[in-house]
Amino acid sequence: MSEAKTILIVDDDPDFVSSIKEIVESAGYRALTAYDGKEGFTVASAQHPDLILLDVMMSERTEGFKVLQQIRETKAIESTPVILISSIYTDLPAFKVMPEAGQQAADLFLPKPVDPANLLKEVARLLTEGRKRPTRRP
Repeated sequence: MSEAKTILIVDDDPDFVSSIKEIVESAGYRALTAYDGKEGFTVASAQHPDLILLDVMMSERTEGFKVLQQIRETKAIESTPVILISSIYTDLPAFKVMPEAGQQAADLFLPKPVDPANLLKEVARLLTEGRKRPTRRP
Protein backbone atom coordinates (compact mmCIF):
# COMPACT_ATOMS: atom_id res chain seq x y z
CA MET A 1 0.00 0.00 0.00
CA SER A 2 1.41 3.40 -0.95
CA GLU A 3 1.84 6.21 1.53
CA ALA A 4 -0.66 9.09 1.33
CA LYS A 5 0.51 12.16 -0.57
CA THR A 6 1.07 15.22 1.59
CA ILE A 7 -0.54 18.58 0.89
CA LEU A 8 0.51 21.78 2.63
CA ILE A 9 -2.25 24.37 3.09
CA VAL A 10 -0.99 27.93 3.66
CA ASP A 11 -3.63 30.56 4.45
CA ASP A 12 -4.15 33.14 7.18
CA ASP A 13 -7.87 32.30 7.56
CA PRO A 14 -8.17 29.47 10.12
CA ASP A 15 -11.71 28.59 8.95
CA PHE A 16 -10.53 28.25 5.34
CA VAL A 17 -7.55 26.12 6.41
CA SER A 18 -9.82 23.88 8.48
CA SER A 19 -12.34 23.37 5.68
CA ILE A 20 -9.69 22.68 3.03
CA LYS A 21 -7.91 20.32 5.42
CA GLU A 22 -11.14 18.34 5.85
CA ILE A 23 -11.65 18.21 2.08
CA VAL A 24 -8.17 16.90 1.28
CA GLU A 25 -8.10 14.47 4.20
CA SER A 26 -11.50 13.07 3.19
CA ALA A 27 -9.93 12.29 -0.19
CA GLY A 28 -7.14 10.30 1.47
CA TYR A 29 -4.37 12.91 1.49
CA ARG A 30 -2.26 13.88 4.50
CA ALA A 31 -2.59 17.60 5.32
CA LEU A 32 -0.08 19.99 6.82
CA THR A 33 -1.09 23.53 7.73
CA ALA A 34 0.51 26.95 8.07
CA TYR A 35 -1.11 30.28 8.82
CA ASP A 36 1.26 32.74 7.17
CA GLY A 37 3.90 32.80 4.48
CA LYS A 38 6.90 32.50 6.75
CA GLU A 39 5.47 29.46 8.52
CA GLY A 40 4.41 28.00 5.18
CA PHE A 41 7.89 28.28 3.73
CA THR A 42 9.40 26.80 6.90
CA VAL A 43 7.02 23.82 6.84
CA ALA A 44 7.54 23.31 3.09
CA SER A 45 11.33 23.37 3.50
CA ALA A 46 11.29 20.92 6.40
CA GLN A 47 8.53 18.53 5.30
CA HIS A 48 8.82 18.54 1.47
CA PRO A 49 5.09 18.19 0.76
CA ASP A 50 3.93 16.68 -2.52
CA LEU A 51 1.80 19.76 -3.30
CA ILE A 52 1.19 23.20 -1.80
CA LEU A 53 -2.09 25.15 -1.66
CA LEU A 54 -1.06 28.78 -1.15
CA ASP A 55 -3.11 31.89 -0.46
CA VAL A 56 -1.88 35.14 -2.02
CA MET A 57 -3.08 37.85 0.35
CA MET A 58 -2.10 37.19 3.94
CA SER A 59 -0.41 39.71 6.25
CA GLU A 60 0.94 41.42 3.14
CA ARG A 61 -0.97 41.94 -0.10
CA THR A 62 1.50 39.86 -2.13
CA GLU A 63 2.82 37.53 0.56
CA GLY A 64 1.86 34.37 -1.34
CA PHE A 65 3.76 35.53 -4.43
CA LYS A 66 6.85 36.13 -2.31
CA VAL A 67 6.58 32.67 -0.75
CA LEU A 68 6.11 31.14 -4.19
CA GLN A 69 9.28 32.85 -5.37
CA GLN A 70 11.16 31.49 -2.33
CA ILE A 71 9.87 27.99 -3.08
CA ARG A 72 11.04 28.17 -6.69
CA GLU A 73 14.49 29.36 -5.55
CA THR A 74 14.95 26.53 -3.02
CA LYS A 75 16.48 23.41 -4.56
CA ALA A 76 14.77 20.87 -2.28
CA ILE A 77 11.24 22.12 -3.03
CA GLU A 78 11.56 24.05 -6.31
CA SER A 79 9.67 21.41 -8.30
CA THR A 80 6.78 21.05 -5.83
CA PRO A 81 3.48 21.81 -7.57
CA VAL A 82 1.83 24.95 -6.17
CA ILE A 83 -1.80 25.96 -6.53
CA LEU A 84 -2.43 29.61 -5.69
CA ILE A 85 -5.87 30.14 -4.19
CA SER A 86 -7.18 33.66 -3.76
CA SER A 87 -10.07 36.02 -4.25
CA ILE A 88 -7.82 38.55 -6.01
CA TYR A 89 -8.43 36.78 -9.31
CA THR A 90 -12.04 37.93 -9.24
CA ASP A 91 -12.20 40.72 -6.67
CA LEU A 92 -9.34 42.99 -7.67
CA PRO A 93 -9.32 43.46 -11.44
CA ALA A 94 -6.54 46.07 -11.22
CA PHE A 95 -4.37 43.46 -9.49
CA LYS A 96 -5.47 40.57 -11.69
CA VAL A 97 -3.02 37.75 -12.18
CA MET A 98 -3.07 35.95 -15.50
CA PRO A 99 -1.66 32.51 -14.62
CA GLU A 100 -2.56 31.16 -18.03
CA ALA A 101 -0.07 33.66 -19.47
CA GLY A 102 2.73 32.18 -17.34
CA GLN A 103 3.19 35.32 -15.24
CA GLN A 104 3.75 33.31 -12.08
CA ALA A 105 5.62 30.16 -11.26
CA ALA A 106 2.43 28.59 -9.94
CA ASP A 107 1.00 25.52 -11.59
CA LEU A 108 -2.58 26.66 -11.24
CA PHE A 109 -4.58 29.58 -9.89
CA LEU A 110 -7.99 28.90 -8.35
CA PRO A 111 -10.40 31.61 -7.22
CA LYS A 112 -12.08 31.66 -3.81
CA PRO A 113 -14.54 30.37 -2.94
CA VAL A 114 -13.03 27.06 -3.97
CA ASP A 115 -15.17 24.36 -5.51
CA PRO A 116 -14.18 21.22 -3.54
CA ALA A 117 -14.72 18.81 -6.44
CA ASN A 118 -12.63 20.93 -8.81
CA LEU A 119 -9.92 21.39 -6.18
CA LEU A 120 -9.62 17.63 -5.66
CA LYS A 121 -9.61 17.02 -9.42
CA GLU A 122 -6.77 19.52 -9.92
CA VAL A 123 -4.82 18.22 -6.92
CA ALA A 124 -5.02 14.67 -8.29
CA ARG A 125 -4.00 15.87 -11.76
CA LEU A 126 -0.95 17.78 -10.50
CA LEU A 127 0.11 14.95 -8.21
CA THR A 128 -0.01 12.61 -11.20
CA GLU A 129 1.50 14.90 -13.83
CA GLY A 130 3.86 16.96 -11.68
CA ARG A 131 5.22 20.32 -12.77
CA LYS A 132 5.36 20.94 -16.48
CA ARG A 133 6.91 24.41 -16.29
CA PRO A 134 10.60 24.96 -15.77
CA THR A 135 11.46 25.87 -12.20
CA ARG A 136 14.23 28.29 -13.10
CA ARG A 137 14.61 30.72 -15.94
CA PRO A 138 17.96 30.98 -17.73
